[in-house]
Amino acid sequence: MARAKVGVLISGRGSNMAALLYAAKAERCPYEIVLVAADNPDAPGLKLAEAEGIATIGFPRPKATEKAQFFDALDLALRRAGASFVALAGFMRILPAPFVAGWEGRMLNIHPSLLPLYKGLDTHRRAIEAGDSHGGCSVHVVTAALDDGPVLARTPVAIQPGDTPDSLAARVLIAEHQLYSRALADYVTREREPDWLLNRVRELALALPQADEILSHGMPCFGIVKGKKFGYFTRGHHGDGIIALLVKTTAPDEQATLIEADPDRYYRPAYFGDGWVGIRLDLGDTDWDHIADRLRASWRQVAPRKLLGLMDIADQF
Repeated sequence: MARAKVGVLISGRGSNMAALLYAAKAERCPYEIVLVAADNPDAPGLKLAEAEGIATIGFPRPKATEKAQFFDALDLALRRAGASFVALAGFMRILPAPFVAGWEGRMLNIHPSLLPLYKGLDTHRRAIEAGDSHGGCSVHVVTAALDDGPVLARTPVAIQPGDTPDSLAARVLIAEHQLYSRALADYVTREREPDWLLNRVRELALALPQADEILSHGMPCFGIVKGKKFGYFTRGHHGDGIIALLVKTTAPDEQATLIEADPDRYYRPAYFGDGWVGIRLDLGDTDWDHIADRLRASWRQVAPRKLLGLMDIADQF
């Protein structure tokens, strides 16, 4: 299984970056660190990553008028390094909306509170002053709103009598180091999980006009209400261990052409004949725009003429 490529952004010592880096040394870790970037060329974390053989880049702190150029350069560096995901690890910059949008669903952050409590700074002091029994840390998906994306995992840390923000922070940091690597590993492998893949296919298939879902031969099956079927979701249905979407082809030779062009992804589904093609979804690099197009094309193969006419009219607007 190919490992997911992750770029890590830091501003200082990068202790969470180090935790991710050393976790990635494990043979079964599903990700690798391909770049560590900082908004400070002298960030100590850069030296640590460099010593471990990781590519690094340190940008001078941008002036207010240079922020757009700074994030453009940072984005370019991540993409040139081949990163598919970004992990924020003490990166002390407010991210602009265009940068976040470019990594939508592929950028995580670790925050020192039990989100949604205490977004922003001074989280440990705020938890102590509120009389909370626990502080802690959370890993969340990054969105344009500060510390507001979906929370993937949390670790509570007990607040002891006499705790100060510093003493609590020291224990929470240990929890952060444990939590982040596990949450990142789970996140980068989610697109190989059958339930996640089925829900993604279901979302796209049921968005088509008059589409419904039933079980057929033990497989989730998508068709037009009281009509023909245009898609099947299979997870090792014939003992092959494959998770795939089966869709109708649009031309007599299309199945053979697709398989010849990419035999690792496309295959001839058993018992379906030449009019269908299987598209593997468990390779970890599924192009979901392509899947949406294939489902739509398959839907058109079975849609009644009247429904096609209404669809074509809608497409004009």
